[in-house]
Amino acid sequence: MTAIANIEDLRRLAYKRLPRVLFDYIDGGAQNEVTLRANQEDFSRWTIVQHVLRDVSKRDQSVTVMGQKFDLPLILSPTGMTGLFWPDGALEAARAATGLGAGFCLSSMSTSTVEDIEKVAKSPTWFQLYVMRDRGMSRELIERAKAAGCSALVLTVDLALQGQRDRDVHNGLTIPPTLRVSNLLDFATRPGWVWRYLTGPKVVPASLVKPGQSSLFTIAGYVNSQFDQSVTWKDIEWAKSIWGGPLALKGILDPGDAKAAIDHGADALIVSNHGGRQLDGVRSAISALPGVVDAVAGRADVLLDGGVRRGTDVFKAVALGAKACMIGRPYMYGLASKGRAGVAQALELLRNEIDLALALSGNTSLSTLDRSAIHSSLPADDVVRWVQGPCCKVTAREG
Repeated sequence: MTAIANIEDLRRLAYKRLPRVLFDYIDGGAQNEVTLRANQEDFSRWTIVQHVLRDVSKRDQSVTVMGQKFDLPLILSPTGMTGLFWPDGALEAARAATGLGAGFCLSSMSTSTVEDIEKVAKSPTWFQLYVMRDRGMSRELIERAKAAGCSALVLTVDLALQGQRDRDVHNGLTIPPTLRVSNLLDFATRPGWVWRYLTGPKVVPASLVKPGQSSLFTIAGYVNSQFDQSVTWKDIEWAKSIWGGPLALKGILDPGDAKAAIDHGADALIVSNHGGRQLDGVRSAISALPGVVDAVAGRADVLLDGGVRRGTDVFKAVALGAKACMIGRPYMYGLASKGRAGVAQALELLRNEIDLALALSGNTSLSTLDRSAIHSSLPADDVVRWVQGPCCKVTAREG
């Protein structure tokens, strides 16, 4: 087998080891996948400023987010149904992340409960929640996360409806996957996955499916039946009052929304378009990041979620004002390929690339990076149009 040199290599390995319907569930985005592609491609709009003849013999990647210190500037994004890709996928991912000093955020759509995660995690973890139609269920989940010892609550705010993911529609994705004549050969040629799936724990959203509820569903149908389209800023205040601890909002792209989030109690904002899986055609996460950072003006921590595939991506995001980056697909490719070892490998690949970027650019710590550490590769006027949100001002080239 070819040596694994980067996240793309893990992606190719996941493609070989997963049935196509499940690989596409990880890999795909909404509709034409314009935003999905932009999340990665727009990192190339920034280049790193290189300095030489500096002492870079000691380097530090540690970051502090919402008062919590992590050895790596990486937090595993909340990802639903991880048990489809490896038995007890969330547990294995949490073990890998916290063992390496990265953060871990459990999805409320996970196949493991928050109590399960806290038993195996070596450090405090975050819990992600959608505000449900049943406010009683939402309250119960918040209280369970609090009792289990989670250190932050993450509310995802960009899922009033499930985005249309064409690959899932074409594949007829259901949970659990349905065996059909059309996909029989595909499943048969992935015997390792089939064995693990058949012998592993039952795959259901462990915190949400109640006894007696049907175990066969589509992701879109479940989301649209359970999640509340009437959620407003008042519900953020309601959740904060129950939680009482650090609160982050995931799904912020607009500077005006960033300001409103702080006014309603958010301690951190996660600049995200749901990995390009919701509304196709919105801005990439990295292009939205500077405007949100400027709008926040230091009143809350800002993280980036979307498109990270290289350590240089993390370097650029931190230089633009992100405290850390959340990663979803990179660790999921690792999980689908090798389980816990694959997640650890994904993190190690990014850690090594971040370290290399620091050393070769003449820097010793992520905490000292600012916009002087990068150049825009666009003409000055284009940079203004690219990064400037409706209520923020960004200079044509900062550094």
